[in-house]
Amino acid sequence: MFKVIVFDAYGTLFDVYSVSKMAETLFPGHGQALSILWRDKQIEYTRLISMSDPHNPNGSRHYQSFWDITRLALNYSCQRLKLELTAQAQKDLLDQYAELKAFPENLGVLHDLQKRGFKNAILSNGSPKMLDSAVRSAGMSTLLDSIISVDTVRQFKTSPESYDLVLQNYPVDKREVLFVSSNAWDALGATWFGFRSFWVNRQGLPFETLGPKPTHTGSSLEDVLALTSRI
Repeated sequence: MFKVIVFDAYGTLFDVYSVSKMAETLFPGHGQALSILWRDKQIEYTRLISMSDPHNPNGSRHYQSFWDITRLALNYSCQRLKLELTAQAQKDLLDQYAELKAFPENLGVLHDLQKRGFKNAILSNGSPKMLDSAVRSAGMSTLLDSIISVDTVRQFKTSPESYDLVLQNYPVDKREVLFVSSNAWDALGATWFGFRSFWVNRQGLPFETLGPKPTHTGSSLEDVLALTSRI
């Protein structure tokens, strides 16, 4: 049924909230709030950019790399929370983001999927350099067939152009792609595009009421492995 299994990176393979520990050390009592606001503003900025110029064949004129957006979102979040972000604190937090903690089941699941003959790939908003850093730090380099960044089309997910990058890299039918994301909006975007989708609902949240439900749902990547075992 599936020839390629495509994973979102941030939130799915890498825990975007794992920076809260360092944030708490730098800003006692504000670590969790900072990590949540930082993530929300980061995603908001990607949507603002993609919505501003959606039909430009060369990508949005307002495009900035995900790394730059991550930095700008951090700066905004500290201003919003009235936290003094020194140059050193900014560097420490961004360095931590470049090597986010991976979820514990990742390596075993990716290894088993690879062993079964599946192509494992990443499709991410992340810029190539930050994705390479995160993948290398997590020890996943040999377990991934390709790492695809939206930098190529200068349009962030959930634009159709971003999801189409998978088909540009793999000559398969849309229905032969299983797209895995822990971000409900991303799973929805992939479903709209025509992929079979798997929502990793790590937090036990309700799915979006806006559109169709994902093809499959689970609570960790172990459930992706279980699904492929039944096929």
